[in-house]
Amino acid sequence: MESTSLRPGYELWRPNRQKAQAKTTKAIVAFVLLVSAGLLLVITIGGWPHLGGASVAVMSLLWAGLYVFFALLVSRWNRGILPVASALAIILAIFAAVAAPDWFARSKEGLDPPPLPDDLLGLLTILVVPVQLLLITVAMVGFSQEWHVEEERPVGGVPLAGEDTDEALPPARYEPRSPPRDGND
Repeated sequence: MESTSLRPGYELWRPNRQKAQAKTTKAIVAFVLLVSAGLLLVITIGGWPHLGGASVAVMSLLWAGLYVFFALLVSRWNRGILPVASALAIILAIFAAVAAPDWFARSKEGLDPPPLPDDLLGLLTILVVPVQLLLITVAMVGFSQEWHVEEERPVGGVPLAGEDTDEALPPARYEPRSPPRDGND
C-alpha cells in the first residue's frame, strides 16, 4: 500500500528497522563507507603529483564524494543504494590491488617523493582492499534485512474502536474427500 493511501487513524510502520541487528548493520555500513572515503582522500591528496594525471585524482575525489553521499543515504535507511555501493567496492578493490605495488616500487632513491611517503601510500592502498571486502559483506547483509518492509498499523499500535483482534473466526468446515477412482470400478 502506498503511504498516500493510509486509512484514517493508521500509520506506516517499518518493523525491520526497529531490530537491533538492522540498526547495527546500518551504522557499520555508513561507517565503512566513510572510512573508505577517508582512505581515498588521504591517498589522493597525499599522492596527487604521482597519480598518473589529474583525471585519476579527480575520479578518486568523486568516488570518495559518492561514498560520503551513500553513507548519508544509508543513514536514512535507503537500502537501494547498498548493491550499488557493493558494486563500486568490487571495482575499487580491484583498482587498489593493482595500484598498491606501484607505490612500493616508487620508494627508491632518485625518484621525486609525493607529499606522503611512498610506503605509507602503498600501505594505505593495500588497506583499501580489505575495507572494500568488508563493505561488500556488510552491505549485502543489510540488503537482506529488508529495511523496506512497511506495515499499516493503528496510530500508537492500539487497535481502533470496533477492531478487536480477538474476534472469533468462523469455524472451518471440514468435508472429507472421497478417494479418486482409478477407472477399474
